[in-house]
Amino acid sequence: MSDRVFLPGLDLSRILYEEAVRPVLDAECPGLRYAAARVGPGSEVLGFDTARSADHDWGPRLDLFLEPADAAEHGERLRRLLAERLPKQVRGWPTHFRRGGPADPVGHMELTDGPVDHRVTVDDVGGWLHHRLGLRPGPGGGPPEPALRDWLAMPQQKLAETTGGAVFHDGVGALTRARRVLAWYPDEVWRYLLACQWQRISQEEAFVGRCAEVGDELGSAVVAGRLVRDLMRLCLLLERRYAPYGKWLGSAFARLPGAENLLPALRGAVTAAEHPARERHLCDAYEAVAAWQNRTGLADAVDPRRRPYHGRPFQVLHAERFAHALARTITDPQLRALPLTGSVDQWADGTDFLERQDAVRAAVDAVG
Repeated sequence: MSDRVFLPGLDLSRILYEEAVRPVLDAECPGLRYAAARVGPGSEVLGFDTARSADHDWGPRLDLFLEPADAAEHGERLRRLLAERLPKQVRGWPTHFRRGGPADPVGHMELTDGPVDHRVTVDDVGGWLHHRLGLRPGPGGGPPEPALRDWLAMPQQKLAETTGGAVFHDGVGALTRARRVLAWYPDEVWRYLLACQWQRISQEEAFVGRCAEVGDELGSAVVAGRLVRDLMRLCLLLERRYAPYGKWLGSAFARLPGAENLLPALRGAVTAAEHPARERHLCDAYEAVAAWQNRTGLADAVDPRRRPYHGRPFQVLHAERFAHALARTITDPQLRALPLTGSVDQWADGTDFLERQDAVRAAVDAVG
């Protein structure tokens, strides 16, 4: 498909809706209330898609949301109707997706002579949120009202997919209301997650030096890479941005205000060949993020300067000081009773695990 001009997937989804899907709905389903959006999985939802994305699961895609009763009554008919009525391509990009077999489950765009196997989904908002995040509608079918453990059981990647993307039309209202509720954590949950992220850093910051001391420069570099990742996720939390999974973490971090000031230290930490330079770059980054934390005013200011690790010759931040300062600002008794473990993706990053809502919720309940 190299002869086709790439355009961001959200633009392509908007064109699909305005030029192809909306005319069919207006003609065949007058009066039907629906929302049209592009949300959920996909690099375009987070704004990171490039021409490379077009090789799988990218293209003219759209998510339709109906009232629950309408989705149950009309969902399958709409899918068949769109299969027959959608154009074969939009701006040169096929609306037909060839389905791979078990060894290749992703969709690949290609032209077809018959009905298109399209990527226009039809759901109701409550059912979709339950499937994606384990949430249930609020009273009277209103927007979800996540409880504490709901927030802790929702990976940031999924929250980013739910609140990112674009809504082109919302005649139902439920999608917009749900996205507003899920736009960011409640204040005390946010403080708790920040404390937990500092606590993670505190648990490994001395290992960079200890590994090197016994001649394990590779182990020291691996720990430094983990600490850099944790610092990047911490910065996203400080800026009230949901952190995407590993593929897009660096891209999301680079978009933060002031990220360019931290990049030299973070790059230096992961590229340094020897411990002294690695430690120096990490401490530069610690001090910058610690000062950032102090500027938020969320907790009492803590001395952001590096210091020895007890009696050992390693320079660290002692990041637990920032964790404890934030924890002291939390008044919610449920949060105060929890260990500083945080939300599920602060201590687990297995993709297959995070995709299983039942397993995630059971693990969160067990940890707390």
